[in-house]
Amino acid sequence: MNWPITTMQIESEADVVAVRQRARHLAELLGFERRDQTRIATAVSEIARNAFSFAKNGRAEFAVDDTQKRPIFNIRISDSGKGIADLDAALEGRPGSAEGTGRGMMGAKRLVDRFEAKSESGKGTIIDLGQILPLKAGKLSRAKVAEIARALQPVRSEDPMAIMREQNRELMQSLEELRQRRSENEQLSRELADTNRGVVALYAELNGQADKLKQASELKTRFLSNMSHEFRTPLNSILALSRLLLDRIDGPLTTEQQKQVTYIRRSAEGLLELVNDLLDLAKVEAGKIDIRPTAFTVEGLFGALRGALKPLQTNAAVELTFDSQSDVPELFTDEQKVSQVLRNLISNALKFTEEGEVTVSAVCDSSDGRVMFSVRDTGIGIAREDQKRIFDEFSQLDSRLQTSVKGTGLGLSLSRDLAGLLGGEITVESVVGQGSVFRLIIPARLGQRTTEPPRSRRRVLVIDDDETFHYLVRQFIGSGLYDVIAAANGRSGLKRVRNDHPDLIFLDLQMPDMDGFAVLSELAADPGLRSIPVVIWTALRVTPELKARLPAGIRIVSKTDMSAEALGSVLRDVTGTELHGAA
Repeated sequence: MNWPITTMQIESEADVVAVRQRARHLAELLGFERRDQTRIATAVSEIARNAFSFAKNGRAEFAVDDTQKRPIFNIRISDSGKGIADLDAALEGRPGSAEGTGRGMMGAKRLVDRFEAKSESGKGTIIDLGQILPLKAGKLSRAKVAEIARALQPVRSEDPMAIMREQNRELMQSLEELRQRRSENEQLSRELADTNRGVVALYAELNGQADKLKQASELKTRFLSNMSHEFRTPLNSILALSRLLLDRIDGPLTTEQQKQVTYIRRSAEGLLELVNDLLDLAKVEAGKIDIRPTAFTVEGLFGALRGALKPLQTNAAVELTFDSQSDVPELFTDEQKVSQVLRNLISNALKFTEEGEVTVSAVCDSSDGRVMFSVRDTGIGIAREDQKRIFDEFSQLDSRLQTSVKGTGLGLSLSRDLAGLLGGEITVESVVGQGSVFRLIIPARLGQRTTEPPRSRRRVLVIDDDETFHYLVRQFIGSGLYDVIAAANGRSGLKRVRNDHPDLIFLDLQMPDMDGFAVLSELAADPGLRSIPVVIWTALRVTPELKARLPAGIRIVSKTDMSAEALGSVLRDVTGTELHGAA
């Protein structure tokens, strides 16, 4: 509900002064602090002076608007002049606006919470100024507003020198407040600079530690590679000699001797399997493993696997079946690596299935040109919380079958890495007590681009002319689900948006050449870009005036509050994902 308080005519310079005094007095009666009283009075004075200067007459209407969530002290200044030809130019102070009009309207707009302007040629101009009432004003009613109206005294015509002294006093008070704020901002800037230097030094130290870890990893890889080669020679000798003994080349063995040699051979085979897996892992980590693509069919691959895995079928209660469909095309990839991965998956399925079946199948997805190999078993299954851990090196889960089967704990880790080298991935679905399904998904032709490969990592674009903040964002979120890309100004930022189509944009407002406001306008005007979420982060003080210049509901983050927790909260709210994990 809109409750009117009083109305005043503006027909002379003295009326402009009277309207200013009335605005200040009402602001005081409505509970505004002295600083806000000055802001309201100054804004009203600027618009009233425009009404008198350009239209030679005007009208000031004071009221309380209770239609919003919080009541607003509203002042409407209207005139019956010729109107403003280019209202937008006047509001922004651009060339083409009437001299002086733009500056007055721009200044008044910055001083109040609500500013609305309407103007028609030949019909005059209406300006609405609004300031949200302070909480201490309490609950207003029509009776209370009427009481305030009755308490108003006629505005006295004061001595011009007294008016000037009052305005000078207000100006001095405002200047002192600005000086204090500038001092606080300078102190805050110094503290922020110290903090940034500390953060940069910390991450420099972390980068140093990361380099040391990388060197240690490289040393481990070289050690494993060298030791694996050294172990393979004596192990192959043990296997060859045990084969000679079991074949009775140099004479018969007793039953006990045959049992002992068999145990020696099995132990050597197990150790050789571990050494081979370690060697393959070392090659993968060092980037020295060779990929040799050849053309082959799924039928031929499954035939070779059936023969190679036959010795592992020691449990008559488990049936191993291969089911390939005729629509799977000829593959062109590294057959030996595909076979190695499938052997690992099938041997694991056979080890942990007590009864039932292990089924191996392959299907082709014609939409993206990828082939999916599935190894399905009816075994003991894997708990959900363990389904990621099984791909860690030397990881073996506790189960009632674990003690009765042998394994290195490297097979799945190696299989995952080999799948990645083939341009694919391994997935798992499992239910405890019901079984598991492991899937190897690879392109039918090595190096083939799929129609639209899914992006597992989200892309965040930082548009900021300060490289320090590029660095900090990379350190805070440049891992897990996020790739961080950066642009040093608005123009290059728009180019990166169009080329890379990020999932989220962090946008600074203060940049040379093209600021953040201009970038927002360009994004809003492009139908292909306007849906990309934007988060404003700025060193500017977040005021109602600043919010009024930005799109409604846009997320604003102060650079002074920058931290992993703050950015994590933004990512969770805007994209629905956590900082280091899935949503």
